[in-house]
Amino acid sequence: MQNHERRSRLLDLIRIRGFAALDELVRELGVSESTIRRDLDALEEQGSAKRTHGGVLYSGGMPRLAEFDERQPANWAAKRAIAATAAEVIGDGETVLLDGGTTTYEVARLLVGRSLQVVTNSLPVANLFASEARTDLVLLGGYVSPRTGVCLGPYANELLGRLHVTTTVLSAAGISEEGLFNAHLLLAETEQAMLEAAGRVIVVADSSKFGRKSLTLVSELSAIDVFVSDDGLPPAWRDTIAKAGAELLITSVPDEDATPPSRHLRRMRPA
Repeated sequence: MQNHERRSRLLDLIRIRGFAALDELVRELGVSESTIRRDLDALEEQGSAKRTHGGVLYSGGMPRLAEFDERQPANWAAKRAIAATAAEVIGDGETVLLDGGTTTYEVARLLVGRSLQVVTNSLPVANLFASEARTDLVLLGGYVSPRTGVCLGPYANELLGRLHVTTTVLSAAGISEEGLFNAHLLLAETEQAMLEAAGRVIVVADSSKFGRKSLTLVSELSAIDVFVSDDGLPPAWRDTIAKAGAELLITSVPDEDATPPSRHLRRMRPA
């Protein structure tokens, strides 16, 4: 395959997925990692892609979202492992509501190509499914945050009040014994509406989020059906989640250089 053909194929993969991991691109294109890195450098110079830790974001035709771009690389290996576990418990045919968190975005990437109805308030998440024939996409309207690409406010909340979804997948800025916290007042109201619309609520959060608070409380722990986190979660928190009546799914985080990432899932159900 010639350079221009390979780079065209590479750009198509990144554009369709929104974000692509380096190891995935190596496997799918059948070339060396060094070749992929050179191609990504060329695409970045063109302004079509943006390199991040462990992968690349599509930037052609998408605005720069400062906060999303800054948060996406943090604890990336844990986010990928958590997302893989969460995606496994979502069945084909479900209606899935996804918020705009970076871990939720990783879940969304793994749902691309599946037969689902997807509802989201996130422009980056919606971009993943916009050209996906097997997925029905509903994008919530409202005020769009220029830092995160998330729609929020009364219009989004009003539409959510008319919907019922099988599963809502939420992220969190912090989780304490009081409950889930978010750093944005308007977004917290929208996420509360997401909770009300759901038959089942899954929270995806790496272990660094536990034991932290943020600006505003979104919900109590008892409002959550399933927590998905990594094996860095302290035993005390596992007990706290069980007492709240939620199921806990723990996934092992591989070394960042491991290809492909291994997943060892442990289910911890409330007594």
